[in-house]
Parts: sequence; structure tokens; C-alpha cells
Amino acid sequence: MNRFNQLDDIIAAISTPLGVGGIGIVRISGGGSIELVDGLFSGKNTLLSKKSHTLSYGKIIHHGEIIDEALVSVMKAPQTYTKEDIVEINCHGGSLVTRRILEAVLNEGARLAEPGEFTKRAFLNGRMDLTQAEAVIDIINSHTDLSRQAAVNQLEGRLKIEVGSMRQEILDMIASIEAVIDYPEHDVEEETYGTMEQGTLKILDRMEKLLQNADRGKIIREGLETVIVGKPNVGKSSLLNWLLEEERAIVTDIPGTTRDTVEEYINIDGIPMKIVDTAGIRETGDLVEKMGVEKSKAHAEKADLILMMLDSSRPLEAEDREILSFIQGKKTLVLLNKTDLTQALSMEELEKYIPKEQLLSVSIKENRGFEELINGLKELFFHGEGVKAEDGLLGNTRHKNALFRAKEAMEQCLITIRTRMPEDFISLDLQDANRALGEITGDVADEEIIDRIFTKFCLGK
Repeated sequence: MNRFNQLDDIIAAISTPLGVGGIGIVRISGGGSIELVDGLFSGKNTLLSKKSHTLSYGKIIHHGEIIDEALVSVMKAPQTYTKEDIVEINCHGGSLVTRRILEAVLNEGARLAEPGEFTKRAFLNGRMDLTQAEAVIDIINSHTDLSRQAAVNQLEGRLKIEVGSMRQEILDMIASIEAVIDYPEHDVEEETYGTMEQGTLKILDRMEKLLQNADRGKIIREGLETVIVGKPNVGKSSLLNWLLEEERAIVTDIPGTTRDTVEEYINIDGIPMKIVDTAGIRETGDLVEKMGVEKSKAHAEKADLILMMLDSSRPLEAEDREILSFIQGKKTLVLLNKTDLTQALSMEELEKYIPKEQLLSVSIKENRGFEELINGLKELFFHGEGVKAEDGLLGNTRHKNALFRAKEAMEQCLITIRTRMPEDFISLDLQDANRALGEITGDVADEEIIDRIFTKFCLGK
């Protein structure tokens, strides 16, 4: 179904989490939504007589039954989230009350909104571009202040402005080429090639700078996917509790206590991390533990960072060597725990597997080594620097892929210019770059991609 066909519908959904709470909100959007809710509302005055962006106290009544007292907000187009008329019914919290009000609204002619449909309408009605719409879900899903601020920056349109500026420069270049093609009697060919080359190099430089920070942006947006590995009973769960500053994982002296993965989001000196404590990797006959070990290996395969724990009071064993071999070539910090005890690890042997600068001495028991861990993280991922919200301008994989294709088209354009190909070939390369950039903002976007993006949203948003 074409996405524009449903814009005439009135949509409704519960916009607060289900469950017991102080307030529940049922949101309605679309032409005629004020009239629809007015038919359910009993107050001092009708909702139709109210000014935009006002609250009215009254009761919601359906088929003669009072469902609840409510404060009803009326917001008239176009100064609303969707650029349509919006009504929000603020009732008492609780799944029964909000569900009954939603049922009444649907019974009067509205339909249940799809996930993210309010934001989708904001995009389709031109209130925001696709990058800003995606920023909404990033704000909702943010786990740290840094990821929240990066999403706010995107919602304010910083990526939209940057992409729009590059598209305008490309369109100006296309217009210049079309002028040359349309007026061949003007002998400006060499001048045009030189100007095009300079313009292409300038745009390529901007694209490369954006792409350089793409990995940082992904970390800010999604968190650094971090897996704690090691053989049983070396202190992995203690490390998780140390990082979280709470007793989240079970800590015992019995090998194999952690049978499954434990996941948490944490913020280490501004670096967001999705950290996973895994089952100890070892040979085992226990079926459940064996499944946990396989899961640990699968997490380690796709992780951005591996934190390996070693007991520095014991020499390397076969299980340690197996894990070290498994994680070679991956971004790894090896934490040498229990440095408060007599040391038995051979550093020379360890350095055969892991570079010296990635070996960190810690004592979780004595709370030592945290600063070294932070510095190690910054060296591995941020060249020793701190991480800023501005680095998250290009943190979305979809954006990165589209920008990469735009860059490839501009690189081809540079070759076309330097080999003095006809102007219309240059124009085709520029049009490819412009289309790829348009996919980022949604100016040029496949309907299926649009739908896929908004299915990630929750109902009511």
C-alpha cells in the first residue's frame, strides 16, 4: 500500500507504558481528531471551541458510561508534532483505563496507529527529515547522556544541514555542466574541468571527514559492545560488578557459576558500553554450561571489544592459551587480575599473543587499575582522546553506507573529470552521488526502507 494513502486516517495509540502509573496518555492525530474526541468529552465547553495548545478538564464518556476524568490537550495543525490536528487524553494511569479510552476512540472511527506512525507522519508531512525522525528513536533508546546528546544534535538537524549543503554544491555543479552542454558555442571547457575538479575534491574531503568519525558515532549511538571472557573463576563476574558498582553478577569460588550471558549498559568516563559477562570458556561435560560456553564464543566473535581476564597469581594454562589464540587480531584488553597476590604469569609468553600496551594490571579486590582501563579504551578506539557528542553525527549504519556510496560516486566523478570525459558523463556521476546523499535525509528513499525504519519505533510514537 502506498504510504500516502493512509494520511487521511485518524490514528490513535496509547503513548505511555502499560502498567500502573500516575498518568496515562492516549494520543490521536489526523484531520477530524478534535471532532472525534469532542464526541466523547464532557466538560464546561466543547473542545471545538478551544484555542490550540490548551488543556481542558472534563470526563470521557462512551455509550453513557463515564470511563475516567481527564485533561484533554488540543493542538491544531500545523503547529504540532505531525503537522496535523492532535488530541492527547491525559487520564489516570493503569492499563485498564487507557485501554478503555483507546477502545472508545477506535469505536468512534479512528484506527490503531502502527509503530512509529506519528513520527512517520511528521516525516511525510515535511516537519522533519529522515535523519531527524531516526533521532527520535535514538533519544528514546539512549543509554547514556552522551548518546542522548548526540541524538539531540541530530534531531536539531545538524546532519541534515551538512548533507543538504553537500547536495546543494553537487546540484550547482550539475547546473554548471548543463549550461555548458546547452551552450556549446562558449569555449569554457578547460575552465569548467578545473572548476569541477576543485569542487569535487572539496566535497570528497567533507565526506571523508564525516566517515572518519562514523565508527565513533556508532559507539556513541549503540554503545561499545564489550565481552568479558576468560576461563572460570578468574574474576569475570567481579569485574562486571566492579564496573557497575553493584552486585549484578553472582560471585563464588565455584567454577562454572555463570552459565549464561549477563548484559548491562554502563558509562565509563563518557564512553557508553554494552557489556556482557559470559560463561567461563573451558572444556565441560555439563550440557547447560557447554551451551553457555558456545554462546560466549559467539558473543566474542561479533564484539567491538574483548576484555579478557587472567589470574596473574597462576601461570598460563591450556585453557588460557586457547582463549588467547581465539581472540588474537581482535580489539582486546587483557586484564591481569589478582595483582595483590604473588605473581606467576610469564609476561614474555603473554606478549606472544597480545601487545604489551594492551596488558593491564588490575586488582579488583583492592580497587586498582580503573584509570589504566579507561586510558586503554581511549587508545584503542579514540586515539587517546576523549569522546564528544559531536563525534556521533554519523552513527547510523544506514547513513554510513549511503555516504560511502556517495563518496564512491564522487571518486568516479574525479576520474571522469581528470580523463576529460564528456560533460554528460560527469553529470551522471554527480547525480549518483546526489541520489545517495538524498537517501540519508529521505529526499530520495525507497518506500520499503521508510517502512522498515519506522517499525523500530514503539506504539504511540
